[in-house]
Amino acid sequence: MRIIPAIDIIDGKCVRLSKGDYDTKIIYNENPLEVAKSFEAHGIEYLHLVDLDGAKSSKIVNYKILEQIANQTSLKIDFGGGLKSDEDLRIAFESGANQITGGSIAVKNRAIFEKWISEYGSDKIILGADAKDEKIAVSGWLEDSDEDLIPFIQDYQTKGIQYVICTDIAKDGMLEGPSFDLYGKILAEAKGVKLIASGGISTFDELPKLAELGCEGTIIGKAIYEGRITLKQLENYIIGKM
Repeated sequence: MRIIPAIDIIDGKCVRLSKGDYDTKIIYNENPLEVAKSFEAHGIEYLHLVDLDGAKSSKIVNYKILEQIANQTSLKIDFGGGLKSDEDLRIAFESGANQITGGSIAVKNRAIFEKWISEYGSDKIILGADAKDEKIAVSGWLEDSDEDLIPFIQDYQTKGIQYVICTDIAKDGMLEGPSFDLYGKILAEAKGVKLIASGGISTFDELPKLAELGCEGTIIGKAIYEGRITLKQLENYIIGKM
């Protein structure tokens, strides 16, 4: 299972929110590049970079930080937050993203998201399926939708989607453990999906359980920043010591 630490950006700084609420913002580091380099130094190969300013303003904002991290580390970056147009996507890939994640756009403008899948390929485009009570939430989780989570994923599988990041919003940033039952259900019903679990990871012991379920990757945010999971533990996990 791939270990994918998260860096969320507001005003150029590395922050975390709880349940997607901007009022709960905690700044963990003024320098996202420094954070990314510390991940790389511990053998981590992947990074989930979220432009929270972009998510709020519906266009890419923090692409310079993406460019900086892409140029000064060898991390494979998936980038999301506010990607709404072909131009946003072009900027993201030109700035060094290996993959992009589309969430709101996949609900609100299916035609453009499906075009991206066919143009860039399913290895480059990740479906962001963020859920609240098994319904898809959009716009940085500020809006609910009528889309049911699993049929939404299954429908996009027919369009070629392979990678899906699923965040249970109720768990995000709460350090109360991930939604094992929800992920098990998705993996059972959306056969063949490469599921990346996100939200609620709080202890190292949860990682082998997610791997056992069949998750392809897991995104870890606050647990790292709060010292619940150490980079050394992740390093040992990656090299197979644990």
